[in-house]
Amino acid sequence: MKRRFVTVDVFTDQMFGGNPLAVVLDSVGLTGVQMQAIAREFNLSETSFVLPPSDPSHHAEVRIFTPGQELPFAGHPNVGTAFVLAQEWPEPLPERFLFEEKAGLVPVRLLRDGQRVTGAELTAPRALERHAGPPPELVAAAIGLPPEALRLDRHGTEEVSVGLGFLVVQLASRAALRRAVLNPVAFAELSRLMGRVPALLPYAEPDEADGPGTDLQARMFSPGDGIPEDPATGSAVAALGALQADLLPQADAILRLVVGQGGDMGRPSILRVQVAKAAGRVGAVQVGGSCVAVSEGTITLPGGGGSTT
Repeated sequence: MKRRFVTVDVFTDQMFGGNPLAVVLDSVGLTGVQMQAIAREFNLSETSFVLPPSDPSHHAEVRIFTPGQELPFAGHPNVGTAFVLAQEWPEPLPERFLFEEKAGLVPVRLLRDGQRVTGAELTAPRALERHAGPPPELVAAAIGLPPEALRLDRHGTEEVSVGLGFLVVQLASRAALRRAVLNPVAFAELSRLMGRVPALLPYAEPDEADGPGTDLQARMFSPGDGIPEDPATGSAVAALGALQADLLPQADAILRLVVGQGGDMGRPSILRVQVAKAAGRVGAVQVGGSCVAVSEGTITLPGGGGSTT
């Protein structure tokens, strides 16, 4: 049984940058166990699987797997899946796709240069949630840093979500962010205290070495998902943008941020975030960027039958 796939690099306009994604287009009839096995075989941070929607007014059901588990929602799989489907979709091409996911309905707007689709922008499926995080010294130790490397005057360690939760902490300098490295022993202690393995997003303001063009630089460590470090994490950056908007003193604002990620691991990525805030409450959060097609092929699974596109 052959299943067609396409791989793309997401949040970049250069091949071999950004975050790689595999999109399996022929997913009808696959079980969750098979999808998880395929995701482990690709061994990318995420693999998405495209299925017919339950509601015909939507465009697809999308299931998202890391090498270790299924996710209810994620950023770069939505952006990359929309980009891939735009190359496959019969005319007329919609302005946006509506994807059914575990976290809810996810709208994904296509980005264009003239008639050419260059990427996509998703709207996060849930409102901002903020919860106090664990002690700062444990968070710092988990990424190999001393407590003084954290900046805590704007916010403490926080668990933040707009569809998928992340442990977010600001660092005192870009140099500290560059030095961050996963400490397995300390990360295990942090996970024991929290009762689960967190996805940890440290961030900092850029410095001269980053060059112009970004407002923040971020990294993301998620060993529980089989991802020691992720080069571009749309759901995390969406949560980060929502947090930054919530911290603004203005009750009404439109916050736009350009976030760099992945440069410290050799896969530079650019994520663009827009957050609406009204009457003191964070509303719609969008995150998007460019994509580049890389490869395509088929996976042959045991059993009869053929492709189901």
